[in-house]
Formats: sequence, C-alpha cells, structure tokens
Amino acid sequence: MDLTQSVDTKKRADYNSKEKENMGKEGTKRRVHPKELKAEAAASALKREKPISQAAKDLGLNENVLRRWAHESEAAASGVRAFPGHGKPRNEELLRLRKENKALRDANEILKKAAAIFAQEGLR
Repeated sequence: MDLTQSVDTKKRADYNSKEKENMGKEGTKRRVHPKELKAEAAASALKREKPISQAAKDLGLNENVLRRWAHESEAAASGVRAFPGHGKPRNEELLRLRKENKALRDANEILKKAAAIFAQEGLR
C-alpha cells in the first residue's frame, strides 16, 4: 500500500492552502494536524514501504515530524511513554531540591554574617 494512498492528499492540499491564508504579519502559525492524519501517516511510516524522508515529503511534512509521530505511535502501542522523564514525580523532586538549596544558601549567608561579627568582636 502506497503512503500517498493511505492519506487523502486532496484533503491535505486543502488544509495547507487554508493554513497559508491564516498566516499574517505576526509570523507563521503552528500547524495543528488531525489525529487521523497522524495515525495513518505514522502507521504507514512504520511499515517502511518507502523511506520516511520520501513519505514526509509526499505529505508536505517535515521528516522529523513524521519520525516523532512514528516513535510516539510505537511507544503508545507498547504501553511505554515516549518520554518518561516528563511528569509530576520529577517536577515535585526538582521543586523540593530547589527549596532545600535555597534554605542551605540562606543558612550559609547567616553563618557568614555571624563569622564576620565574631571576627570584629575579637579585634576589640
């Protein structure tokens, strides 16, 4: 099965022309792709019927976007998150460590000031 057959290229062309109309002086808008397009393109890329670079070019996508979709699709099928480091447990630990670091810095400043005071008293 050809990748271009699995994704309706006419719909893709209509989608791209509407997107270009919406671009203004502010710059380019971030493209939002329908989930169906992502799923079909990723499935076709995983079949390896043609190189991902060519498949992405046929769809008017960046090669890296199609690779990421394929990677995410594989990860979702295996039940493993694509990027397991992102999430609440890591953020909570990072927040805790930052608070602890601030407390230690504050304590260090107090000790420096106390040492300076005691050093001045010793000179008298």
